[in-house]
Amino acid sequence: MPVLRPLHSGWTLRAAGPAPLGAEPVPATVPGCVHTDLLAAGLIPDPYVDANELELAWIGRTTWVYETTFDAEDVSGDRVDLVADGLDTVATVTLNGVELGRTANMHRGYRFDVREVLRPTGNRLEVRFDSAYEYALAVRDAVGERPNAYDEPFQYIRKMASNFGWDWGPTLVTAGIWQRIGLQEWSRARLAEVRPLVTVDGGDGVADVHVTVERAGDDPLTLTATVAGVTATATIPAGETEATVRVRVPSVRLWWPRGFGAPDRYDLTVSLASSDGGLLDTWQRRIGFRTVVLDTTADADGTAFTLIVNGVPIFVRGVNWIPDDAFVTRVDRARYATRIGQALDAGVNYLRVWGGGRYESDDFYDLADEHGLLIGQDFLFACAAYPEEEPLGSEVAAEAHEQVLRLMPHPSLVMWVGNNENLWGHEDWNWQEPLAGRTWGAGYYLNLLPGIVAAVDPTRPYWPGSPYSGTPSLHPNDPAHGTTHIWDVWNTHDYRHYATYRPRFLAEFGFQAPPVFATLRRAVSDEPLTPTSPGVLHHQKAADGNTKLARGLTGHLPAPAGFDDWHWTTQLNQARAITFGITHFRSLRPHCMGTILWQLNDNWPVTSWSTIDGDGRRKPLWYALRHAYTEHLLTIQPRNGVPTLIAVNDTTTPWHTEIDVRRITFNGDPRAKTTITIDVPAGGTLTLPLPPEVTTPDDPSRELIVVDGGPDRTAWYFAEDIDLHYPTAATDVVVHPTADGALVEVTARTFVRDLTLFADRLDPAATVDEQLVTLLPGESVTLRVTGAALPAADDPAWRTAPALRTANDLTTR
Repeated sequence: MPVLRPLHSGWTLRAAGPAPLGAEPVPATVPGCVHTDLLAAGLIPDPYVDANELELAWIGRTTWVYETTFDAEDVSGDRVDLVADGLDTVATVTLNGVELGRTANMHRGYRFDVREVLRPTGNRLEVRFDSAYEYALAVRDAVGERPNAYDEPFQYIRKMASNFGWDWGPTLVTAGIWQRIGLQEWSRARLAEVRPLVTVDGGDGVADVHVTVERAGDDPLTLTATVAGVTATATIPAGETEATVRVRVPSVRLWWPRGFGAPDRYDLTVSLASSDGGLLDTWQRRIGFRTVVLDTTADADGTAFTLIVNGVPIFVRGVNWIPDDAFVTRVDRARYATRIGQALDAGVNYLRVWGGGRYESDDFYDLADEHGLLIGQDFLFACAAYPEEEPLGSEVAAEAHEQVLRLMPHPSLVMWVGNNENLWGHEDWNWQEPLAGRTWGAGYYLNLLPGIVAAVDPTRPYWPGSPYSGTPSLHPNDPAHGTTHIWDVWNTHDYRHYATYRPRFLAEFGFQAPPVFATLRRAVSDEPLTPTSPGVLHHQKAADGNTKLARGLTGHLPAPAGFDDWHWTTQLNQARAITFGITHFRSLRPHCMGTILWQLNDNWPVTSWSTIDGDGRRKPLWYALRHAYTEHLLTIQPRNGVPTLIAVNDTTTPWHTEIDVRRITFNGDPRAKTTITIDVPAGGTLTLPLPPEVTTPDDPSRELIVVDGGPDRTAWYFAEDIDLHYPTAATDVVVHPTADGALVEVTARTFVRDLTLFADRLDPAATVDEQLVTLLPGESVTLRVTGAALPAADDPAWRTAPALRTANDLTTR
């Protein structure tokens, strides 16, 4: 029976040709890449520190050779294949001096028949990686230049686009054996493709298992599939290579998204046997029975875009996912689990895997399956006009077929999307004149890819692009139709401009801030550290990013006086901007049925739009997102210029509660109060006008509206921070050491807005369970800090900046 025998040991790496480090081989880790091997050998500095990235550009322009030797004395199958799940990217594979094949696609696997080349002992395997730059530029010269968003040739090679740099990522063009490689021997026949179409019919689960076999003989074969104790079989006649078997599971337990039920899964086992009963091959996956429909019904407001799972409309509380490390082989299952856990803890129910990265590993999707997390998967095209000519067209088709086939067992995967921003780019980014009629990817997004999804896995919807309005006759980024990206906020407009939008589904929007201080300090050695010191600027990849950070403060918060205030102010402003946007969009339900924040994570330490920074630390935005993405949301929104309470219920049961709404002064003095009983149906939104005495301030600069009774306190301010007369923050802080850190009790003697304890300022490894807490005079909060090297309980660092901050600090200096 075919089992992969890994060939992961004994590898060396050397440069073939001129290189600053010479041509001597160094030990290589497989799976891995050149950069991590050179880093492990001490031959290059950490590319994530300071501007070291710039010194390492030569690596992506160098030819590299991986070599190993191995024995194969016990090989006896009819066939022996060398299986390479991932080669990055332009590879020539040679065994014992015989060239097995050449590859040019990071996003697919390869299989080579080596039975006649293999020796019992002393086999020498070589994988030569030519420069990705040389290959991409040669393709560009052959097919003609196309426009893109960055001055790099990433659209001319089937390689992770963000390797070539992005407005949040470094330019580190990798090479290497980045996934499993090994020998697989088999006899008579093997399961070449298993394609389970998993659906629901009434109360039954149905798995139609389509199988393609590869043969080394022509005998009849028996195909068997088993789910939940139910088994079905089919015969594959002599010489035939395809068969289908249907398994029907009565009274099946459905797989539900998080918050809607249990994400139940079942083992699906498929086996292939010879006519005499000998087991030839097996395949096993965990599957989930559920239905997925995309409602794009036209209505009076445009065209809906609503994801419906098992008949239930889902409001998507999403985040965009990028590769979690520029060197993707450093991301293992434990790291995926941590990052996905952080997303779930923030109330996220959907991850969009962005088109400039990779198709993630099976661990990623399996963890999503386990937790009921929904996944939307972009095909890998982003921010560029992509040629459709050879050699790229056939590579795209092969890659798409392989990845749709690989990922289709995962119930978490609920949508395929054709590309990121390319349909929009063709319309609005001045592409059409330089293209001069040349191909740019439309054939992929509108014909090839939907055809592959329909043929391989018709159980999931396909959408041609993000953004896309549903038809070529509409502007691709029309908020009234389909999916929308909003980037005038951040690039040119104040964040309150979000309120002018009424999108049907918001697939990208975001606002920047620097990483957590400990992350920035690890990556940047500037002395002094300033917003414009060289290392800080190098770790800001967005065009004019620091200017946009400063402009984003205008009208909200004062210009910061120094680095510590800059760091706090910009992080606070990011949290404010995204909270403003999300609560506005959620208040529009069901007109708007999804928000996907750009972005969850970073791939190195950088100032960016992320909620989790490049070292895995949570920015203040993460804590704000947890409140904005709560299932039961109370938000005050202006309706006809009047503060109005909106209650949003994203759960499957009615929400009944009593809430108090007060207008009070910053001193805590009451001015008006009302008590409201709310009943919000499952999946519903309720608009609740407030009495004029609550919504009309006596002094807008010293008052607020407070809503208590929901899962979180909700507040409404009658002016921006720069126009509010906060008192100077006064707090009493008592620190109680614990076995794993400390409990920090903070009592407010004055009104305190957005109290935040930066635990990393006390211990770089420390974390805190809550940030951005607003307290009225006399109120207290207890913060749980985890860390092993925290200061003593009486240390003033607990009680002062830069560790303890409030919004009051910024306007009452």
